[in-house]
Amino acid sequence: MTGVALITFILLGVTPAIFIRNGMAADAAAAMASRVQVQLLVWIFVMRVMMLVSSTVAYFLNEAVAKARFGNANEMNYEAPLTSLVWLTSIISIVLTYIVSYLIVPVLGGDSTQWWKLATIISCGTLAGAIIPELVKVFTSTNSGHVKEVVTSAEEGGASLDILSGLVAGNFSCYYLGFTMVLLMSIGYYVSTYGLGFLMLAPAVFAFGLVAFGFLGMGPVTIAVDSYGPVTDNAQSVYELSMIEHIPNIQGELKRDYNIDVNFERAKHMLEENDGAGNTFKATAKPVLIGTAVVGATTMTFSIIMALTRGLTENVGKLSLLHAPFVLGLISGGAIIYWFTGASMQAVTTGAYRAVEFIKANIKLDSAEKASVSDSKKVVQICTQYAQKGMFNIFLAVFFVTLSFAFVEPFFFIGYLIAIAISGLYQAMFMANAGGAWDNAKKIVEVELKQKGTALHDATVVGDTVGDPFKDTSSVAMNPIIKFTTLFGLLAVELAVSLTASKGAAFSHVLAVIFFAISFVFVYRSFYGMRIVKAAA
Repeated sequence: MTGVALITFILLGVTPAIFIRNGMAADAAAAMASRVQVQLLVWIFVMRVMMLVSSTVAYFLNEAVAKARFGNANEMNYEAPLTSLVWLTSIISIVLTYIVSYLIVPVLGGDSTQWWKLATIISCGTLAGAIIPELVKVFTSTNSGHVKEVVTSAEEGGASLDILSGLVAGNFSCYYLGFTMVLLMSIGYYVSTYGLGFLMLAPAVFAFGLVAFGFLGMGPVTIAVDSYGPVTDNAQSVYELSMIEHIPNIQGELKRDYNIDVNFERAKHMLEENDGAGNTFKATAKPVLIGTAVVGATTMTFSIIMALTRGLTENVGKLSLLHAPFVLGLISGGAIIYWFTGASMQAVTTGAYRAVEFIKANIKLDSAEKASVSDSKKVVQICTQYAQKGMFNIFLAVFFVTLSFAFVEPFFFIGYLIAIAISGLYQAMFMANAGGAWDNAKKIVEVELKQKGTALHDATVVGDTVGDPFKDTSSVAMNPIIKFTTLFGLLAVELAVSLTASKGAAFSHVLAVIFFAISFVFVYRSFYGMRIVKAAA
C-alpha cells in the first residue's frame, strides 16, 4: 500500500501549477512536471530493488559472522544473531540509499541537492526499522526489566498481578515507540522544508510516505525475524509431542544408528530458551509492520484529500475541527478500532471455550498417554470453524461500514480514516507488547527459574493465555484492517462523490444508512452470534 500511496501522490502532487507558480512558462512547466514525475517514479522503484539487495547481502554476511561466532559454542544468546541481522541490513540499506540516489536523481527539477535530502528522508524510515525493535525488546525480551517485573508480580500476587504488570509494559511501550516515530518523521518533515516545496504540493506528506517506504526497506528482514518466532515455538512443540524421551532404549538406538550422544534435558533447555528469543522477535516485527501501514495510510489519505479538494484549491477549510462532520469522523474511527479488537478476541474466546468443552467431554487421558488422532482433528476443526466465522463477520462489518461512512460525507470519511490509523497504531502496539511481556514472563519461569508445574508457572500461564489473542490475533490484524479500509476507501469515496453529484445528497445519505444497517448486523453477530452459551444439560 505504501508504494501505491507514493505513486499516487507523485502523480497528483507534482503538477505544472507548481512550476508556473515559481515563474516558469506553461509549456516548460508541463515538461518539467512530467520529468520530475518520471525521475521520482524511477527512483522509487530502484529504491525498492536496492532494499531487497541490501537485505540479501546482509543475510549472507550475518550468516557468515554468526557461524564464525557461534558455530562451535555450547552456549549463546539467541537474540544476538537476529539483532545483528537487523542492524546490518539497516546500515547497508542506508549507505546504498545515498549512493543510488546520487546516481538516479543527481539533479531533480533543476536542484542538485535533492538527492541527499530524499535519501535522508527515506533513511529515517530505514533507521526506524532497527531502532523500534530495540525499544520493543526493552518491554518483551527475557532480559527485560519489565518482563522480570511481571514475574516478580506473579510471585507475590499470582495471575492477577501478572496480568496487571503486562498491561503496564504494553502501555509504557506505546509512549516510547510513539515518540520515536514522531522524532524520525519530524526529521523527515524538517528535511522536506528545504526545497521539496518547489517541486510538489504538501512535501511533508510525501516525506511521511518516504519514511514509511524506508520502513519497508527492512521488510524482508522484518518478515524473517517475525517468522523465527513460530519456527522456534513449533520446534519446541514438536519435541514435546514426539514424546521421544519415553521411547524404550531410544538413547542406545540413536547412538547405534546416528552416533549421537543424546542429552534430552539440554535439548529441552535450548529449545525453550530459543523460544524466548522467538517470542521477542515476533514482538519486534509487529510495530514495524503496523507502522508502515499507518504512515502509508497517511499518504494515501492525502491522495484522497487531493482528489476531494481538486489539488488543495477547494473545500480545504473542511479539513478542520470547525467542520463538524470531520470531528465526528475522528470519533467514529476510534469506535471501530475498539469494536474490532473485541470482535477478534471474541472469536478466539468462543473457539477456545468450545475446544475445551469438547476436550473435557471426549478426551480422557486416564488410560492413555495421548489423545486419538480423530479427537485431535476435531479440536482443530472447532478452532478453525470459529476463526472463520469470526473473520466472516468482521470482514463484512468493515466492508459495509467503510461504504457507509464514505457516503455520509467525504470529510467525515477523511476524519474516520485518520482516526482508524492513529487508534489502530497505538492499540496494536499496546496489545503486541503486553502479549510479548506475558509470554516471556512464562518463559523466564520455565527456563531460568526451572519452576514449570508450580503455582508461579500456573500464574504466568494465565497471563500468556490472555496475551496470545492480544499479540497473535487483534494486534496483527490491525495491519490489514488499516490497509483495506484506506485502499477500498479511495474507491468508495470516489463512488460516493460521483453518485452525490448525479443523484443528490439525500440519495447518498439513504445509501449510507442502508450500508450502516448492514454493517451493524455483522457487528451484532460478531458478539451475539459468537456468545458462549452453555450446552443444555
